[in-house]
Amino acid sequence: MFNFLQRIGKSLMFPIATLPAAALLVRFGQPDLLDWPFLSAAGGGILDNLAIIFAIGIAFGLAHDSNGGAALAGAIAYLVLTNSIVVINDTINMGVFAGILSGIVGGLLYNKFYNVKFPDWLAFFGGRRFVPIITAATMTVLAGILGYVWPYIQQVIDGAGDWVLNAGMLGVGAYGFLNRLLLPTGLHHVINTIVWFDFGSYTNAAGDVVRGEINRFLNGDPTAGPFLSGFFPIMMFGLPAACLAMYMAAKKERKAVVGGMFISIAFTSFLTGITEPIEFSFMFLSPVLYVTHALLTGVAMMIAFALDIRHGFGFSAGAIDFVLNYGLAENPLLLLVIGLGMGVVYFFIFYFLIIKLDLKTPGREDEDDMENGNTEFGGDETDIKAYHTIDALGGTDNIVAIDYCTTRLRMTVKDADRVNEKELKRYGARGLMKINKTNVQVVIGTTVEFLADAMTKRMASGNPAPAAAPGQSVDFEAGAGTEEQTAKQILAKDFAMPVDGKIIPLNEVPDEVFAQGMMGQGFGIVPSGNVVCSPVDGKIVSIFPTKHAIGLETDTGVEVLIHIGLDTVNLKGEGFELLVEDGQLVQRGDALVNIDLAYIEANAPSTVTPVIFTNLSGQKLDVLKQGDQKQGQTSIIQIQ
Repeated sequence: MFNFLQRIGKSLMFPIATLPAAALLVRFGQPDLLDWPFLSAAGGGILDNLAIIFAIGIAFGLAHDSNGGAALAGAIAYLVLTNSIVVINDTINMGVFAGILSGIVGGLLYNKFYNVKFPDWLAFFGGRRFVPIITAATMTVLAGILGYVWPYIQQVIDGAGDWVLNAGMLGVGAYGFLNRLLLPTGLHHVINTIVWFDFGSYTNAAGDVVRGEINRFLNGDPTAGPFLSGFFPIMMFGLPAACLAMYMAAKKERKAVVGGMFISIAFTSFLTGITEPIEFSFMFLSPVLYVTHALLTGVAMMIAFALDIRHGFGFSAGAIDFVLNYGLAENPLLLLVIGLGMGVVYFFIFYFLIIKLDLKTPGREDEDDMENGNTEFGGDETDIKAYHTIDALGGTDNIVAIDYCTTRLRMTVKDADRVNEKELKRYGARGLMKINKTNVQVVIGTTVEFLADAMTKRMASGNPAPAAAPGQSVDFEAGAGTEEQTAKQILAKDFAMPVDGKIIPLNEVPDEVFAQGMMGQGFGIVPSGNVVCSPVDGKIVSIFPTKHAIGLETDTGVEVLIHIGLDTVNLKGEGFELLVEDGQLVQRGDALVNIDLAYIEANAPSTVTPVIFTNLSGQKLDVLKQGDQKQGQTSIIQIQ
């Protein structure tokens, strides 16, 4: 049940993601801003139809393959339910609960029947085409039951909502505390959905009845906002102050490394209200620290309520929403005063607990945990990270299902004990939570969607080692990392300088992964020319999509990676003109790629070009020449 609720929470993020657009349109259309009614009407088109949006989004999110057929099933379920239930009782209005229930039913039925097979004479109605049919039938039966049962369920929901809304400081404080406390499990989405989209009702100027704290606030309900206001001091001031505390508590020699990260995530929290990157940096280190954060959130909510402050948001409680909805708020400037006070409290409590408990927050890790940790790789970083994440999760045979939410991988595994937390953190994970023996969550950050997609593709092909995976050789053709056992050689006369430039030792390459030889033996070039040529006779076996790195295999079986510049993957191909294609045979001196050296120099951290031999096993690379060399010069290196 816990795992199922987590899946529901993740699926809720699809429809919730529409809120920023709706909130912006509604606000900009108001008389105190642009006074364009059609904008407000456009935003209302989203807010007024949240139920069917939930039905579509949840069904889509629950589908095992994220297929649009599930979304259609969710929509059909909602339409059947809402149109048939009022025939039994025309007073029933299930609101977003109709959408949630329809989405769940549509998603589960899709997973059950998407591949059903029928005899030939009924084959047209098999597979995904059957899902809308069985969904319509199921929801018809369910509507017949709910037509008589739902009024009693609604009484319970309304009673709980009335209690929370009328519980004063206790109600808003408890909600704020639970909102943060449930964040590691993802179940905060469930309580947010109920409070934001169902609790309370208000009849606006047009005579429409709107429900939920957010919708009521945006429509001018003078009682809405207490369940939203108190988040502003935490997200704009409290958590950024926690970042400052973690920075001040960091080791002196590590402050320069972690300072940029803390500035980035603190500013993100202040501006947008996205706080999970901060919270994930400490929630797994100390339950005391995280429970303290949850309690302080509840306190901020209670103080805002006591001072009769009403403010709201369409996305999250950051500066953007603070300014955007300022005209609808009541006593909003007091939130800034509360925020400054909470910032001071957060800083001193966090700093004291981190030092007192010796918590390993970023910048305070032990040396062995820092070694090679969170490195930036040349090449396709996401693909390489996906490879190592799968490996750290116990390999393909241990992974049952890959899922994700805003910032976390939600993994179903055969045995959680096989998951290597240290290796996950080494390759960029911020934390690990083992829910039970078969469910784990890996905290990644806002790039989790790209990592999950890369992992899914890799799982389908058995997770072959990527090009230039650290510490491994690479079979570029087969795509599998192996340790070569057969001795490979390159004679001095068979290797030519690939580009005009200055040869430097590998340990002087300003990138830790290359400099420490994690990708293999090699050397660096500070290029002065604009044409990179093949240094060997052989075959092109790997071209990175961003054109900045090329893998070759020599006629004698040695694998060579030429990585043009550092972090040049971020240039997305700009500055590179590819002259060859994958699988092409080349000879020593053939042009591989034209480079705009000036552009790379201006837009990348370094133009230094590592030349790496990725599959040497027991052999020694001798760099015979250093300093300035011309393209085509031989007797540069020798491998024996």
